[in-house]
This record gives sequence, structure tokens and C-alpha cells, in this order.
Amino acid sequence: MKKLFILFLLSVTISCTSQKNSFSNANPSEYVKTITAADLKTHIYIVASDEMQGRETGSLGQKKAGEYLINQYIANDISFPKGATDFYQRIPASFLNAIRNDNLADSENIWAFIEGSEKPNEIIVVSAHYDHIGIKNGAIYNGADDDGSGTVALLEIAQAFAKAKKEGNGPKRSILFLHVTGEEHGLLGSRYYAENPLFPLANTIADINIDMIGRHDEFHNDSSNYVYIIGSDYLSTDLYNICEDANKNYVNISLDYKFNDRTDPNRFYYRSDHYNFAKNGIPSVFLFNGVHADYHKATDTVEKIEFDAMAKRTQLAFVIAWELANRENRPVVDKSGT
Repeated sequence: MKKLFILFLLSVTISCTSQKNSFSNANPSEYVKTITAADLKTHIYIVASDEMQGRETGSLGQKKAGEYLINQYIANDISFPKGATDFYQRIPASFLNAIRNDNLADSENIWAFIEGSEKPNEIIVVSAHYDHIGIKNGAIYNGADDDGSGTVALLEIAQAFAKAKKEGNGPKRSILFLHVTGEEHGLLGSRYYAENPLFPLANTIADINIDMIGRHDEFHNDSSNYVYIIGSDYLSTDLYNICEDANKNYVNISLDYKFNDRTDPNRFYYRSDHYNFAKNGIPSVFLFNGVHADYHKATDTVEKIEFDAMAKRTQLAFVIAWELANRENRPVVDKSGT
């Protein structure tokens, strides 16, 4: 009888240990290495080329850039989300022009999806806007940093997760890669998604937003080995700690919180697409290199991108997403966001 009782205790202990470890991570280091400056360079030279005509919201150039993104997902065997009929979330011109009539045409968010293996209904969004401001006075505004850099970062992050999944180390939670339109006209594409989500916002555990990660600003002329982190602690202590630990463990760049200050007059927290998730109570973090002399000018071209710095920032976004996807519990919302 005593032996049977001991065996029972052992089985319970093993079962509990197995449950606790069911969300233990495979090491992401191997997959971090797949995110390279060379691959980012290949993508951005296409996405931010003159052929895309500055990617104005709803323009033929933006649609052509979108087709390139979709073809990359298909090439990496990454599909559109469950519940969608294709890679597009279509947004009518009536929505895009409702607040400020900029005479925008119909446009589209583009989404791709890797389903989680253990908690597929819990969603991490990795977002970046793929529009820019088009052609002005005959000059093409290529928007290489803003936000060609974030746009192609999503491709590399998705490819790394796809490789992990093929090798049996796929994410436990699902990841939605969301290229949003209309950011330059007022965060319109992300607002449309937040108001018309494919997956319930209650099931969306975090947003990682990447907007301008290819350059350095005037405060970092001596080194580009940094990234601004904005918003990680506004709603969730857990998300702040995840970002800090992911960086220390795998990337080790300087995390600059200068613009995370709630009194910062730039108000960057409210100026990119993560905000449409954060205002709905979803823990969100914004990765950003700061503005520079070419911000919103025709001189924001690919030749000025710093690809090594861009690769490290993309790797950081990946390991933050990896931890969110694989940790046992979703990040707790323990702050008000204000």
C-alpha cells in the first residue's frame, strides 16, 4: 500500500512538473541568427524603391508593395489568418476619409499568421505601417526608415518563427503579423483593425509595434547600438520586464526610455499604431530609433539605412515576441496606461 501511495505521489509530481514546463522555451538563439542585415537590405531595397512611388495610402505603389509582402509570406509557407479569406483586410475610402478628408482611395491592411500550438486563441500582434506619403512636387518620398524599416522587419521576424515551427519549436500562442495602412493620415489602418478585429481584443495579449528602426537620431551620434522603448510599462509590469530580459539575454543593445516619459512633448506614445491597441487595454511596446534630418522628406532613402543596427533592433522585437508567445502566462495588466 505504501509503495502504491509513493507511486501515486510520483505520478502527480511528474504530471504537475510536465504542466509547469509545457510552456518552457526552446532556445531562440538559433532563430535570432536568421534575422540578418543582408536579408533586411534585400527587402527594403524593394519596398522603399522608386517603383513603389512612396507608398501613399491606397495608391498603386502601396498596393504593389503589399503584393511583394504577400509573396514573401507565401514563399516562407506562412498563410493568412484563420477566419480570413486572403491576406487583405480591406478598408473602404469612406472610413479612411471620415475624420479628415484626404481624398484617399480604398486601401488594405495586410495580415499573415502563425498559429500557436498550445494556446492558439491567444494572439500576439506584431505591427508596422507600410504606407508613406507618396509623391510631392514630383519627388518620390521613399520612406525607407519611415516605415520601410519596420515593414521588412516583420518579414524577417515571421520567417524566423516559421523556421522554428518547421523544426518543432513553433510558438505556443498565435502571432498575427499586421502591416497597417493609413498611419501617415492618422493611424487609420490600426484603428480600423481595433474596431474590426479578426480575433477578439480580449484574446489579444500584446502588440509589438515597429516604426522607424533603421537610423539614429541626434542624441545618438556616437553609436547606433540603441533603440527607444516606448509604452512597455504603461499597462503592464510584465511586458516591461519581458522587454528588459529579452534584451539582456539575447541582444544586449541600449534601451533608451527618453521618450517613454509621460511628460515628453513629442508624445510619441500616441503617434504610432500601437496606440490603437494600448487604448483598448492591450499591453503594447513601440520600438523606435527617433527622428532625424530626413524624417518626412524625400531624402529618407535606403542608402542611409544602418543595417547592422536595424538587424539588432529586429532581433530584439523577435525575442520579445518569442517570450510573449511561449511564456506560461499572458502579461498581466496592472497599470492604467496613463
